[in-house]
Amino acid sequence: MPEDMSVVAGTDGAAPSPRAAAGVAVHPRVACAAAGRVGEIAAALEDPSFIGQCRARYTAAGFGVPGEAEVRSWRHSWPPLLQALVRAGLSQLQLYLEYGTPGGGRRLDALLVGVASGGGLVLVVVELKQWQTCQVLEGGRVLRGDGEVTTHPVFQVAAYRSFFQHWRPASAPVLDVRAVVVLHNATAEEGAVLRMEAPAVADIPVLTAEDLSAPAGVLAGRLRCAGLVAPGEDDVVAFETIRWTPSARLLDQVGTLLTGHTAFALVGDQQDAFVRIRDAAGRFLSAPHDHTGSDGNSAAAGRRGAVITVRGGPGSGKTALAVRLLGHLMRAHPTAGPRFVTPSGTLRAHLLDAVGSHQAARELFPSAGSLRSTARQAQAVVIDEAQRLNRPGGRMAPDLAAVLEQVPLAVVFLDERQIIRPGEGTTVDEIRTAAHAYDRVHHHLELTGSFRCNGSAAYTAWVDQLLYGTPQPWTGHTGYDLALCEDPFQLQEWIDQATADGHTARTTAGFCWPWTRTRPRGATTLPLDITINTPVDTGAGDGTGVGAVRTWTAAWNAATTLTHPDNGTPLAPHSQLWASHTGGHQQIGCIYTAQGLEYHHSGVIIGPDLTWDNGHWTAHPDQSCDDNLRHLSPDQYLPYALNTYRVLLTRGTHHTRIYTTDPATHHMLTCLVRPS
Repeated sequence: MPEDMSVVAGTDGAAPSPRAAAGVAVHPRVACAAAGRVGEIAAALEDPSFIGQCRARYTAAGFGVPGEAEVRSWRHSWPPLLQALVRAGLSQLQLYLEYGTPGGGRRLDALLVGVASGGGLVLVVVELKQWQTCQVLEGGRVLRGDGEVTTHPVFQVAAYRSFFQHWRPASAPVLDVRAVVVLHNATAEEGAVLRMEAPAVADIPVLTAEDLSAPAGVLAGRLRCAGLVAPGEDDVVAFETIRWTPSARLLDQVGTLLTGHTAFALVGDQQDAFVRIRDAAGRFLSAPHDHTGSDGNSAAAGRRGAVITVRGGPGSGKTALAVRLLGHLMRAHPTAGPRFVTPSGTLRAHLLDAVGSHQAARELFPSAGSLRSTARQAQAVVIDEAQRLNRPGGRMAPDLAAVLEQVPLAVVFLDERQIIRPGEGTTVDEIRTAAHAYDRVHHHLELTGSFRCNGSAAYTAWVDQLLYGTPQPWTGHTGYDLALCEDPFQLQEWIDQATADGHTARTTAGFCWPWTRTRPRGATTLPLDITINTPVDTGAGDGTGVGAVRTWTAAWNAATTLTHPDNGTPLAPHSQLWASHTGGHQQIGCIYTAQGLEYHHSGVIIGPDLTWDNGHWTAHPDQSCDDNLRHLSPDQYLPYALNTYRVLLTRGTHHTRIYTTDPATHHMLTCLVRPS
């Protein structure tokens, strides 16, 4: 076996040894935890240092630091798989453990590469599970024995298979892609529960411990590897050097879906901005060496690309424009490999939810943590909510800088008044300076319209005056419905009634109460972390009723999806989908689960971290339960608090109700806004 085909699991760049128990060379082309021939990796598992080297390589590949649970799963799942492969006579197949797809959207537990007896590369995607008992639910979900609901493993591995089928460029070798699920702890009876008969996945076997003990000849077939022979060095290089890009068919499908989605329709200055960006894309993606400036002259001649910044306030249509732009780029410039990146996990979750039926399309929305690798692969990158990107040491995020330097067309959407915690933020001026330093053309566009808040620019201006200027009375003449609530009970009744009437209605609050992320196994309710005591006059007439207290309690949105332990019925959506999925109105959202989203009725609780005192806003970081902020001084905390409540106050498309826990602040607001 050639030396460059040996096991790779380290990070120090030393030359590999063909027979070393665990090689130390960094694999130059593939992001994974280990790569090499099956037999070599099986031998490497005997070396106590191998897992540690895999951990280091996992981190070096950009996957982050593996948790103890992840490493424990490697120790438990890799040996039975490797033993089965060796016993099946498959020692010379190429194997990748924790193989990362381009863009970092997925990691495959294991990927085998072989050659069919008649020629042609064959990939076998392996999904490893340590489960034993589980219950199959509707909608491609499984209730595990530990009470967690997750994607059915057959559908999960089918999605991985779909990636290779839909992202293979025309120039790449033809690939026969197969898939298998391995439950090495399960009995035959337990595994039978997960076998699927649907035509699209009927060819994906679910193997158990009993299947893995089959005779060698039978076992190779069960692992979908019957007849496969070792790939040559050229075969492995050919596979590893494939530049994975979405097929034209997939791009057209998803582009049509996004373009036709009513939530992404463009109006007014959105459409004007779209046309200008579309024209820039035509110049810089179609003729990268013959650019002209926006005025039609040769001012941009010779420039290496374009950076376009788009700034707009809440409800100005930034996300709608960004998504429509992605759809256009996918259809008009498919070879540019366009990507959409946002540091908002909530917004990304909603976009993935929107294209859920196109599993292979999820790679079009890589995580913000993989921006650097995205910059190396894509020629067009759209970044939304860019102000949320981290800036280590107070400088521009290195990943953003990589995009500005390397990508021919970078479109960056941002709102500098939506920076909500330290260590975040970028500005138009900073991006302009960087673009010029990287010899890029820079264009800047402003979105001034208001497509939220019932189209009321007056309301968003009122919010800005309230928080950053001189508070003004709300006249209510623009058609937007704003009012105060006397207590949280009244606010909750309003939300419940709006939900009953068929509207999306949600309540958000400042992060002023603890958030219990874990819950007891089998729990069917969320912890009531939010507690607000409100004074009430019972009307006794003798003064005894004055000073009585009524306690309102509520739960934050669920850190993980809450389902009934017996039948898997959804009880509460995951926090990232809280704003749109059924049941979300019964939980309270915070800045991290509301930013970038909108709903018809918006309730806002201004907590004790921000109060009106002697004619100005005062911050109280000691009242915050946000670990990112509570260590700040009041002066440092204030701008983040103001930005946070600006976001929360501008989520409602038609109605907003405000309740504040501080009596003095409530009194100030009563002078500006009518009661509900």
